[in-house]
Amino acid sequence: MRGEWALDHGPAVLLPDAPSPGGSLTGLAGAIAPVSVMGGSVVCADELSDGLVITDHAGRVLVFNRAASRLTGIPARTAIGADARQILGLRDTDGRCWWTSANPYHGLSIRTRHPEMSLYLRDGTELLVTVSYVRGPRASAPAPALPGDPAHSRGGQVRRLVITLRGAEQRARLERTRADLVSTVAHELRSPLTSVKGFTATLLAKWGRFTDDQKRVMLETVNADADRVTRLITELLDVSRIESGRMEVHRQLVSVPERVEKIVAGRVAAGDPAGRYRVVTADRLPETWLDADKVDQILGNLIENAVRHGAGTVTIVVEPLETAGARAIWPGCEGIAVSVRDEGDGVAPELVPRIFRQFWRAKRRGGAGLGLYIVKGLVEAHGGTITVQRAPGGGAEFRFTMPASLPEFG
Repeated sequence: MRGEWALDHGPAVLLPDAPSPGGSLTGLAGAIAPVSVMGGSVVCADELSDGLVITDHAGRVLVFNRAASRLTGIPARTAIGADARQILGLRDTDGRCWWTSANPYHGLSIRTRHPEMSLYLRDGTELLVTVSYVRGPRASAPAPALPGDPAHSRGGQVRRLVITLRGAEQRARLERTRADLVSTVAHELRSPLTSVKGFTATLLAKWGRFTDDQKRVMLETVNADADRVTRLITELLDVSRIESGRMEVHRQLVSVPERVEKIVAGRVAAGDPAGRYRVVTADRLPETWLDADKVDQILGNLIENAVRHGAGTVTIVVEPLETAGARAIWPGCEGIAVSVRDEGDGVAPELVPRIFRQFWRAKRRGGAGLGLYIVKGLVEAHGGTITVQRAPGGGAEFRFTMPASLPEFG
């Protein structure tokens, strides 16, 4: 079938010759070609989630996939063969015609693409549009022409335009998330900063009027509020690393039971009753190579969550995967399972799908709502999983599993 277009009969086909590293359609601009088979497989344009429009050297629409029809409301049968500049009336935020201002067919010959931009259809629908150029080669040895290519397209002229379309809803959701983040951070910072400002201003203005005990109380409050601000900033940095995929894991040999005992001892030293905690450790745990600081953060967040939102005794259970009944998660691989249980009311089933999202907070308690989201990100950075369910004796049970992840030496 090489050398025959499949645009007149049947679905258009997009070759998977040159996908971009991130899977974006823009990296496939040079792979649009006649029907061809790579390893016995082809990719149909209608299978793509983004809208795909491909035009030839004269602006005629060659490919108009199902997603493009859904986003624009234009049937593919109407679009195929029509002039894209007529049926796809794209305008910028100032109402100017994009085809006229960008002049893709007769503009700069060195232009290769337009990065994603907001453009509007005639009915006001906003689309996120990316445009890539497929040009004729400039080299002295011309590449074989494709069916339908004019002779002059072999000198750097536009052979085809590859236009990808995405709905603006995703960006709107991202903007709402960012707005929520700014609002939450502003709210969480305002209270401790107001306290710090108030106490320091009072101490500076009336230092001699206070006793040493009064000064100590004020300074301790300032110190606690400063810790709160530092903790919030750390959480925000963790969120940024998780969302960008830049969370680094520095593995070392870690004894999880020892980390649990350390965190519990710290909370008892800070004033919690020793009887509030119970640690259960199974025998013959596998060696685990984990990031010690991140394990402390995971355990600290889960224990804090159990104390704040639960009731009764907080039980921490550390056991191997096979004892926990989770060996099937990583067949042939050792690992551990850690459960943090409380004796409170538990988590309502309808809340379980939302509990690890950003800004999720219990109605009765405050906080930024980032703790469990960060815990999930840290666990997954280790290649693990985390779930929430009802504890055997009532209350909530958060259980995370992690592979032993022996390092490779050599």
